[in-house]
Amino acid sequence: MNSLDMAIFLQFFVGLIAAVNPIGIMPVFVSMTGYMTPEDRNKTASTANIAVVVILTISLLAGQLLLDMFSISLDSFRVAGGLLLLTIAFSMMSGKIGEGKQNEQEESESNTREQLGVVPLAMPLMAGPGAISSTIVYGSRHPDLMSTLGIILTIILFSFCCWLLFRAAPLIVRFLGQTGINVITRIMGLILAALGIEFIANGLRALFPGLM
Repeated sequence: MNSLDMAIFLQFFVGLIAAVNPIGIMPVFVSMTGYMTPEDRNKTASTANIAVVVILTISLLAGQLLLDMFSISLDSFRVAGGLLLLTIAFSMMSGKIGEGKQNEQEESESNTREQLGVVPLAMPLMAGPGAISSTIVYGSRHPDLMSTLGIILTIILFSFCCWLLFRAAPLIVRFLGQTGINVITRIMGLILAALGIEFIANGLRALFPGLM
């Protein structure tokens, strides 16, 4: 594995951090699991991150097949995914945590479900449209076997880091406070906006080569 491959995986890892914003989701996780025992809270964190690995891996492996099924070009999906990332990024830079990923119906239904780890934590808060779009774009851009395995390992590493954060979520939320979390959320939003613009620029460059 050369330095170029490592740079690709690092860029994908940073893109996932920006798209998911796990530090911004931590207060949501703490509030949803506040009534649980520490053991149940840790189990919920494990379930959520395992579900994220499964969802993003399926998106990686089946993403191009879905695009081909609907006759959607990768470049068109890049533009659409970039616009979606920009929408989420603007919401994050406004200090809104998770509001763009979960509608009111999903939020009300989640209160009656036992498995909070899968819905709404894993889907749509963590493995939401932004993370899925990024995964499909990177997978389609680097379709060889070694790159696919590297992306899967990156997803697993990312989920493991999120699991560590969720385990320490009550302490981190108490330490950072709402102001600290809002600052981090806005920084992640700025990074996500830059990533979205890159997706859009690459897609438009391929769709309209005469304009670039």
